[in-house]
Amino acid sequence: MRTSEAVLIVSVVALVTYAFRAGGIVLLADRGLPAPVARAMRHVGPAVLAALVASIAAVGPDGTTGVGVAEVGALAVTAIVARWRSNLLAGLIAGMITLWLCMALI
Repeated sequence: MRTSEAVLIVSVVALVTYAFRAGGIVLLADRGLPAPVARAMRHVGPAVLAALVASIAAVGPDGTTGVGVAEVGALAVTAIVARWRSNLLAGLIAGMITLWLCMALI
């Protein structure tokens, strides 16, 4: 495959993806979400974060299995801060800072 073909394919896929996502937003812009869906949307952020953490725990960043002390500490801090402040972003920031500090010190 030549570079020009690859660029064309990626461009077409990007345009189709953009059109599909934008179409959903445009078509549903004047409608509100049903109450059960709106309540469920509150849990999307924590679910995504949990999925990311679980995938890293299953296979570490270097491709090996297992979790180190730094990751467990960062996970604990993330959970505690997110629960204490009722703010997922604050928990994520605190967890990342903890992970970086633990990795630098351990």
